[in-house]
Formats: sequence, C-alpha cells, structure tokens
Amino acid sequence: MLNLFGQEEEARGRLRNGPPMAVIDIGSNSVRLVVYDGISRSPTAIFNEKVLCGLGRSVATTGKLTAGAVTKALAAIRRFRALCDVMKVGEVKVLATAAARDASNGEEFLDTARKICRADIELLSGGREAHLSALGVYSGFWKPAGLVGDLGGGSLELVSIKGSEIGQGVTLPLGGLALQDLSEGSLKKAQKVVKTALAGVPDLKAFEGSDFYAVGGTWRALVRLHMAQKNYPLRVMHGYTLPAKEALTLCRRIQRGPLETIKGIEFVPSDRRPLLPYGALVLENVIKAIKARNVVTSALGVREGLLYELLDDETKEQDPLIVASVELGLLRSRSPRHGHELVEWTDSLVGSMALPEDEYDRRLRHAACHLADIGWRAHPDYRGEQGFSIIANAAFVGIDHPGRCYLALTNLFRHEGLREDLVSPRIREITAPAIIARARLLGAAMRVAYLVSASMPGVLPRTSLKLNGERLVLTLPENLKDLAGDRLANRVRQMARLIGKEPQVEIQ
Repeated sequence: MLNLFGQEEEARGRLRNGPPMAVIDIGSNSVRLVVYDGISRSPTAIFNEKVLCGLGRSVATTGKLTAGAVTKALAAIRRFRALCDVMKVGEVKVLATAAARDASNGEEFLDTARKICRADIELLSGGREAHLSALGVYSGFWKPAGLVGDLGGGSLELVSIKGSEIGQGVTLPLGGLALQDLSEGSLKKAQKVVKTALAGVPDLKAFEGSDFYAVGGTWRALVRLHMAQKNYPLRVMHGYTLPAKEALTLCRRIQRGPLETIKGIEFVPSDRRPLLPYGALVLENVIKAIKARNVVTSALGVREGLLYELLDDETKEQDPLIVASVELGLLRSRSPRHGHELVEWTDSLVGSMALPEDEYDRRLRHAACHLADIGWRAHPDYRGEQGFSIIANAAFVGIDHPGRCYLALTNLFRHEGLREDLVSPRIREITAPAIIARARLLGAAMRVAYLVSASMPGVLPRTSLKLNGERLVLTLPENLKDLAGDRLANRVRQMARLIGKEPQVEIQ
C-alpha cells in the first residue's frame, strides 16, 4: 500500500496477528480455501473461496473417486496454493475428509495434492472430524450444550457438547452426495438409509429436548431459505435459531419440491440445490430422533476447530466476543483506551444501580463499550445507522441474535438519541422489550460519557456517574468543572428521566 507521498506502508485496516494462515479443506462436495488474518481467539477470514468438485459423488457405490472430480479438485488446489503464495501466507494447513478417506484411490489423489500444496495433508478419521467440528462450535458459541451435527458431502458426524466437554463422536454415511448415491436418487430409499443409520447410534435419546447445532454448507443453504422466507432483518447466519417445529415444516416442504417453487430459493446457489432435499431429510430425522428444541446454525466447524486447537491455553480462555469487539475498536475508534475506560465507568454505574446483570449481560455491555465509537468517521447524520448495520451484521461469534441487536441498538441510541421509534418493527420481532430497555439505558450513559470526555482517554476515570438514592449524580473534579454546560446537564436529565430519578451534576 502507498501512503500520500507514494511510499510503501502497512495497511492500517489489518491487525498485527502475525503472517496470514490458510486452511485448505478437501471435502467430499467442495474444496475450500480460507485465509485468516493470523491466529487469534476470534479469527478473521481475509479470503474465502470454494469450488464444488463432487469428490464423493460415487464413492459410496463404486469405492473410487471419479477422474473428472479429481481433475477439478486438483485444479482448485493448484489455484489455492498460488493464492497462498500471492498473499504471503505463513503456514498452510490442509485437511481431507470422507471422500479421500473412503475411496480406494484416495491416497493416490492425496499424494498428488501434497505435491501441489507443498504441505502435509491431514486425512481426518471420522472421530477426529467430529471432534474438530465440535471444537469449532465451542469456539463460536457462549456455553453451547446439545448435539453437534456436521453434514458434508460424504458423511454426517454427530457429537455431544456441553461447554468445553466434547463427547465421543460417531460418523455415518449420510452426507448429501453419499446418500444420493446410495439411494440412486430416490428420497424414499434415502429415508430408509437414514433411519437405519440413526437407529444404530447409541444414546441419541439422551439428547431429548436439547439444541441441535447444525454445521455444513447444505444445512446453511437450508437456513438461508428460512431467513429469506421470514424476511429476517439480520444477514448473519451464525447463531440463527429455528424452533424445531419450523425446521421440520421447512424440511418437509423442501422434500416435497419442486425446489423452483419454494419461496426464497433464489438465495440458494444453483449448484447447492440438488443436495437440499437430502440435507432436509437427514435434518428432519435427526430432529425427530432427539426431539430437538431448536436448530442452531453454526458457521464454524472443522476449520475453526483446527484453529482453536492451535491456540495456547491462555488464548483459548479468552472471550471471542470481547476479543472481536476490542479489535474492531482498535481499528475504528478514536481511542481504543477510551473503550476500556468506558467499561470500568459503566461497571461503577451498574453497581450503584444494583441492576440484575449476570455474566452474559455483563459481557454484552463490555462489548458495547468497546464498539461505542466505531462510527466516528461517518457523517454525524449517518453514524447511528452505520454503527447499527456494522454491529448487527458483524462477523462476531460467541453471541446470539438478540445479543447482536442489543449491541447494535446501544450504538444507535448513543448516536441518535433515546427515542423508542428508532427501533424498527422487524428488530422488535427478535428482540425482547427488556433487551431494548437495557440498550436505551446504556446508550443514555454513553451519551453522557462522550460529552464529558470527547472520546479522549484519561478523562472518564476522573469522573463518575452513579445512582445515589433518588438522584442520578454526575461528579466532575474541580479542574473539569467547565465541562458542566447546559448540553451535558440535559444528557444527565434525559438519563435520569429514563430511570425515574432526579438529575444532579456535582463538582468536587
């Protein structure tokens, strides 16, 4: 990158997490390259490309990878290796799954792929694939609990998860391509294959009433349909939750077909559509087998599980939401240090108000503080709208969709004021009134904080905003008394009115 003087300089929109790291994932349906901006608790993909090669298309019946699929996969790998060279990737990790594992000519294919990649290829066993999928889910959710299912082209991995506790996974030949192959393209025959396979899985009934974490491209395509049909206000798939009843209805509609008549099908890539009915069939049977409560979509799986596994123990313990929020604040706010000070300033405020705030609520508030100033470069009339859009649709993990709305609304209230009509009816559909009320309260506190500090570090620690009996008191030191103008007093008054207290600005 050139600066204003034509000199080479480092891109300012990138974090210094070391050289980029790449993962090439040789799956049964697709071959994918993801390049990450280094390794961290909240990794950011800076490049992502996939090619649907169909390596596993006939493995279930012939036992071999077809020549056409091999040629297409090797061409994709060759391009991906060249891209890694162009991007100056420091390390390339290569994974291969069911198709290469099960095919009699799989090792021959992998030998050629190794030479192209100039890297070792880890051929995952079914158990290893299940474990990495579960690690990916763990790395992307706040205290997940339930059953993880990773549906690929060649296999389905099922594994239990409860926080960091991961069970012994099982692998079933129920991937979309394998199922299509085994059933000779008949959903009726496929139904028998699925039921027989699931009946052989021990202890599935132990997950009755739990959440099912769905991993894999076919299931993400199915979820994309549901989001389109509901005209869902967010565009983020990770963490999107379908009640089991709605998931079953959608699965049955997809199996009935024809796909072209289903609302929202245009949002599913045409090359993904042929496997949708098989993915829907498997999902329906899993939901019924465990009487699932919800289907929770995970955008993280084997690749992210591998990255998490590579972290040191201290980094693994970090909260990915806080890490991502701090990093975005570092890249876009006027003073990242001010975000940290805002966390402590609001800690004191919440403590004085004795608000019921559990660990989940607290981490959301802290994340909102780090994100509070990311829109400052936008036009003042656009900051609230821009901040809302960026935060609501950001590539955050460790947060559900109501939590996203809380973070985004806090930023909107902080910039646009505290009017309730700022919250659209569509957002109200997925956000409880109590969450909106908490966002307004924090937004009101931020409006006070930014008039006190002008977003500069070192100011907030010298002040306080606390509830003292029936009064909301902003305390300024003597050497900052000139900040106590009418505009600041109005902001304190607005917040006091919100909680039904009297405002007071005090100089000490």
